Amino acid sequence: MEIRFLNPDDAGEWWRLRAEALAGDPEAFSSSSDEHKTLTLDEVKKRLGGTTDSFVVGAFEDGRMVGMAGFHRETGPKTRHKGRIWGVYVTPMKRGSGTGRTLMRASLERAATIEGLEQIMLSVAETQGVAVGLYRSLGFETFGREPRALKIGNRAIDEDYMVLLL
Repeated sequence: MEIRFLNPDDAGEWWRLRAEALAGDPEAFSSSSDEHKTLTLDEVKKRLGGTTDSFVVGAFEDGRMVGMAGFHRETGPKTRHKGRIWGVYVTPMKRGSGTGRTLMRASLERAATIEGLEQIMLSVAETQGVAVGLYRSLGFETFGREPRALKIGNRAIDEDYMVLLL
């Protein structure tokens, strides 16, 4: 398996895997499949331009992306000490293989090199128990819960907020 940071040439694979994630596990993400379908490859290429403060790491097997995790640093002068992990997903056939842990470690190691970054935050749906366990094992701590953060049809899902102090 190849783990690497994405660039604009990976836009098609990222778009494909993100569509799979949103359709297959809608409770895990605040974005929806319908929203994703409006995202053009040109917009994705711009997002994958890769800066120190914003990146996506991908796991590839036989040229296909099977997992991903994004990172974004806050931009405001009062919030630049914070970063956020987003969009973590591993395709079902690779779950339990350590791919998620490897993606998270790569993200955290790169984020830790960003000057002035003091903490990394993430949110995780209450339905994602395996993800919560992974994040805790990497040092994240829960600091709050948003009731009814997501609504899918008539079903409300709470989200936990977690932080890792660097």
